[in-house]
Amino acid sequence: MMPWPYWQGRIARRSIASRLLVATLVIVIVGLPLAGFLLSHHYRESATQAFDDRLEALLNVVIAGVAFDRVEQRLIFDRDLGDPRFDQVYSGWYWQMTDGQQHTLTSRSLWDQRLPTHDGNTLIARTVNGPRASSLRLVERDIQLAPLDQPLHISVAAEDQALMDNVHQFQQWLWGGLAGLGALLLAVLALQVRWGLAPLRRMRANLLEVENGEAQQLDTRLPDELAGLASTMNAVLARDQRLIERGRHAAGNLAHALKTPLSVMRLLARQAPAEQQSAWEAELTRIDSAVRHHLARASAAGEGGRVAPVSLNEALAPLINGLARLAQRRDIHLEHTLPRDMQAHMDAQDAQEIVGNILDNALRWAKGEVILTLEAHGEHLQLCVSDDGPGMSPADCQAALQRGKRLDEKRSGSGLGLSIVADLVALYRGDMQLERAALGGLAVTITLPVVVIRRPDRR
Repeated sequence: MMPWPYWQGRIARRSIASRLLVATLVIVIVGLPLAGFLLSHHYRESATQAFDDRLEALLNVVIAGVAFDRVEQRLIFDRDLGDPRFDQVYSGWYWQMTDGQQHTLTSRSLWDQRLPTHDGNTLIARTVNGPRASSLRLVERDIQLAPLDQPLHISVAAEDQALMDNVHQFQQWLWGGLAGLGALLLAVLALQVRWGLAPLRRMRANLLEVENGEAQQLDTRLPDELAGLASTMNAVLARDQRLIERGRHAAGNLAHALKTPLSVMRLLARQAPAEQQSAWEAELTRIDSAVRHHLARASAAGEGGRVAPVSLNEALAPLINGLARLAQRRDIHLEHTLPRDMQAHMDAQDAQEIVGNILDNALRWAKGEVILTLEAHGEHLQLCVSDDGPGMSPADCQAALQRGKRLDEKRSGSGLGLSIVADLVALYRGDMQLERAALGGLAVTITLPVVVIRRPDRR
């Protein structure tokens, strides 16, 4: 059996709509049957009481019409009850009077049968078995009739089948009506929940638009209960955006401010004694690498889901065209596949930084061919750059992702390219793989969950 905290957690995660529906369902399941039972019981009692009242009225007529003939020493009844069923044998309507000894008088309908008796001075109404195993509703009482010594017991009975049919028909209509009412309540509540929670659904859709970069703020045209919440969230979004921009600008300004002092220190280092120049140069290179690294990270937007979609063709075409001219000067064939209809939730500068660094690294090591491919796989963007250079061993692939690590000190560059790309990929919660390419060199494959959108190319 699951512990209470488990169920408490599941209940707490239930949606508002399901809570309202469950509450109404409980009312329908518990309340309506209870109401139906009470109404059915009340109607049965009322119908039975009305039937008993009718029999009591007939009983009073019988009592008023009974007499004792002293001459013939027998009971006589000279009243007409106005119902021919009392004269039809086993019709289901009977009356009987008896003193429990030799004086007994019955209706013709009772024929040779007798009704059960129950002594008592007060009026009694009960259900008994009658002729031919029929169910009878019977009212009876004792009266004192002169000159009889014993009380005279008077009974009037009638079959209660009509009463039971009436009650059964009422119950059918009642339960059918309650079932229809329950279904109507659930349908009305479902419509009410849908209509009442529509602002929450609009707000959720608006939040998805903000998360995907399609909107900057939430729409505040909402009911009073939600308009204040939307305004507060807009204020938080605006504040976060200001803090992000301020941090990016501050980091960028700091990095640019350090460039001039670093250049001056390099000039001064060259004037230092020869045995000290290498130490100065190594430390200045470390500082310069750190500045460039944090400048690249500060300028990255990251978190692709919060960036408005951009056309990758428009963002990358100028960069690729420039690198293609560089590759031509180096006698390297740059082959690229860049779909014109592809859009992704990325900052254009981040996309240029990733593609530019990978292509720059490939062009440095390639012998004669570099291939760039961009493909969409569902909501993921896959970027692959391969070359025909010397490639890397698995250990070198791991070391190449370390910031500032250079595998060949004879080549120009700071060694930050792949590490900066790795940082950007991590910011976008993507994946980066280095492996042997089919061309023989290095293949860099990057997968980014940036919700790629394809739109028809308009010409």
